[in-house]
Amino acid sequence: MPVKNRFAELLPEITAWRRDFHEHPELLYDVHRTAGRVAELLASFGCDEVVEGIGRTGVVGVIRGKTDSAGRVVGLRADMDALPITEQTGAPYASKSPGKMHACGHDGHTAMLLGAAKYLAETRNFDGTAVVIFQPAEEGGGGGLAMVEDGLVDRFGIQEFYGMHNMPGMPVGSFAIKPGPMMAAADQFDITVTGKGGHAAKPHECIDTTLTAAQIIVAMQSVVSRNIDPLKNAVISVCVVSTDSTAHNVIPQVVKLKGTARSLDPGVRDQLEEGITRVATNIAAAMGAVAKVDYQRGYPVTMNDPQATDWAAEVAETISGGVKTDMEPMMGGEDFSYMLNERPGAYIWVGNGDTAMVHHPAYNFNDEAIPAGSSWYAGMIEARMPAA
Repeated sequence: MPVKNRFAELLPEITAWRRDFHEHPELLYDVHRTAGRVAELLASFGCDEVVEGIGRTGVVGVIRGKTDSAGRVVGLRADMDALPITEQTGAPYASKSPGKMHACGHDGHTAMLLGAAKYLAETRNFDGTAVVIFQPAEEGGGGGLAMVEDGLVDRFGIQEFYGMHNMPGMPVGSFAIKPGPMMAAADQFDITVTGKGGHAAKPHECIDTTLTAAQIIVAMQSVVSRNIDPLKNAVISVCVVSTDSTAHNVIPQVVKLKGTARSLDPGVRDQLEEGITRVATNIAAAMGAVAKVDYQRGYPVTMNDPQATDWAAEVAETISGGVKTDMEPMMGGEDFSYMLNERPGAYIWVGNGDTAMVHHPAYNFNDEAIPAGSSWYAGMIEARMPAA
């Protein structure tokens, strides 16, 4: 079964929704216009229920099949929020909100799931219940967790979750997936190094926080290279170094470091937290300074259930004629992980073609991927809950 013909027919309409979302990007939980439009469209499709305000600004639509004799309930998720980036695409439908843009394709994810919802409400060629989930605040706000904590799973009786993300560099409409860890746990840390500031010409009268911070940055890489099993994945990146001084001749009293730690295994995650804390505090002490480490755990590992991965790959195979199932995991984070921690399911990539990478000001979602993406969303419902 290739791309469903109905989505070829709906492509101009779905594209129009997508470009409207693109023109009006919203951040984190402040997705009121987007969520309102999603709810309006779901109601117009004839969904059996449309519920707003789940996880603050999330929207959920319920579509019942011809019968619910199977009793299965499957959730499909898309994200709605944009990023605080100034757009450089030059598209005629570019962002009208300065400093905000859909640089990760969430406008495309939302539009594809809306297309699937319209098709499913029209055909209802399945036995069971489809729950379409439109989530706010994926970009660092934990909207997936907020929806789960707001009763998403139990309120709607969801038994399985499936999600999708576009991927630049993959052929348009192709798919890739793997069982087990798909994306990394994404933690962050803040390290405050306090010493004794003073004149740069008299370092012997100071406790040099800049030198201490530099030693910490270099030594933290040994946590990955010498503490973590080399057959496992881990990343530590220090991304910000700041002081309250801008002078060329001042040794600052305080230096602050900010960074991220990524892992695909709970044990490795524990090792990273312990190792970063140990290295920072002890190197600072050896230099006569003090380091305070604030380690914050973020999104957990996005873990694909093996059986659900097979089902997702089978549907993708029918659409594209081929699906890559031996891909390497990625060290980016994704808060769909909170839903997968509650129920089994799977997360899949759909190709966006030769475009700029996500989170780049020149990125743009490729509308040619819509028929494949909408077909996969709808296909998961029909495959997991086939009509008798």
